[in-house]
Amino acid sequence: MDLHGWIDAYLDHLRVERVLAKNTLEAYARDLGELASSVDEEALDDVRRVDHAAILSFIVSASKRGKSARSSARQLSALRGFFKFLVRERAIETDPTELATRPKLARKLPRVLTYEEIDRLLAAPPNDTARGVRDSAMIHLMYASGLRVSELCSLKLGELDRRVGTVSPLGKGGKRRVVPVGEVALERIDAYLELVRAHAKGHATDPHLFLSPRGKRFTRQGLWKLLKAYARGCGITTPISPHKLRHSFATHLLRGGADLRAVQAMLGHADLGTTEIYTRVAQDHVRQAYDRAHPRA
Repeated sequence: MDLHGWIDAYLDHLRVERVLAKNTLEAYARDLGELASSVDEEALDDVRRVDHAAILSFIVSASKRGKSARSSARQLSALRGFFKFLVRERAIETDPTELATRPKLARKLPRVLTYEEIDRLLAAPPNDTARGVRDSAMIHLMYASGLRVSELCSLKLGELDRRVGTVSPLGKGGKRRVVPVGEVALERIDAYLELVRAHAKGHATDPHLFLSPRGKRFTRQGLWKLLKAYARGCGITTPISPHKLRHSFATHLLRGGADLRAVQAMLGHADLGTTEIYTRVAQDHVRQAYDRAHPRA
């Protein structure tokens, strides 16, 4: 089988056996497609000819084209998964990515909203319109449970347990987790379900929790736009995104004394190191208070 054939086989493996999300599969397909475009005819015809030199040349070429260290690291991760698959399938004997060095990433601290900005944002949607009631429920749930935008938009009615007060989103890699929902957010969701969703188009057939006025599941782009509009309306000048609400959720939990492992579970992080970065953000306000108050700071 040629290189393109093996790429198709690997993508099928990711889709069927690992049940990866559509966006993740598309990213893998792009990365592997770029590799196929960079190698010579012999390597295209015989995957065994894709050696370490070809991988190194591909990475260097991408860097010269301006690809960031983060994008290069993600691309190398995709290549490693592909060649490990080929080794398991006995299509090749050795993994040509074994000696490739992962680019060093400068870990930026995530920017979060202040408590006062969160209060203003949560209060921004009007409570006397159907759109405002729905938007309020969505924003409250995102901040209350730290959901990714894709998780919120794909959340289904059956994944919300109003009696216990939890949601069970399907996260990255098809992994499901259970996350608590606060009482205030539950009240907003109840209001939305009773006053808006019960009368919306498609309410009886579409399983998704949040619907657009046309009765379709809400989109990531739509959520991004409404967040920006509400932020502008309530005077928040810092750039805002759905993910910034997730950052704020994690940071505010840690500032309140939450256990790091518990926050990791709620965020759905596979690696504790990914969650640990929020401890540095959470400690910033302690340092700021010290600098303001201590006479010898």
